Amino acid sequence: MGYKVGVVSQKGGVSKSTVARAIATTYAAADWNVKVADLDINQATTFTWLQRRLKRDIAPVVAVETFGTVGQALKVADNYDLMVFDGAPHANRATAEIAQAVDLLVIPTGLSLDDLEPTVTLANTLVEKHGVPVERIAIVLSKVGDSAVELDEARTYLGHTPYHVLPGQIPEKTAFRRAQDGGLSIVETPYRGPRETADKMVQAIIDRLEELTN
Repeated sequence: MGYKVGVVSQKGGVSKSTVARAIATTYAAADWNVKVADLDINQATTFTWLQRRLKRDIAPVVAVETFGTVGQALKVADNYDLMVFDGAPHANRATAEIAQAVDLLVIPTGLSLDDLEPTVTLANTLVEKHGVPVERIAIVLSKVGDSAVELDEARTYLGHTPYHVLPGQIPEKTAFRRAQDGGLSIVETPYRGPRETADKMVQAIIDRLEELTN
């Protein structure tokens, strides 16, 4: 039986697919058999990212498939060492289905209250309405600017919730956008500083998954 990680959000534009791709390429680089289930059938941005990756013959190979339902994805999940569920860019019924099925649910969020409040609302709904264990939810801060004060305030805000906030963050970087435009993930950018920052964020996800499954 393979591991399952979900990446979901209450709203778009918070680096959800960016995180999913980074997780998948990191594990694939370690010779895991990985598939990303792209559940955004309207935009399928991770599937089109894969096409860019294939055109450039980028290794490691990461399988991506678009699924209309979570149930369809789950039918093939155990054929892989790891399946990453890349949810739709807004919360819906499938979001709860992902949360209930995975070993770890990652919710990226920006630093503003317009991002943080919906993130906490989503997590609360998943726990209180859908029975998702609190410890299974991990929040990652994304699109972080250069304000240490803003970052600290966001961590303080989330510190008043029961949810695990991952160490590290995803800064707003041109290097990350350019990497994904070329079919790479953020952990594959050629620029050392941004790459090391992305590696730290993914390692925190790996560590949390291991804590929950060992």
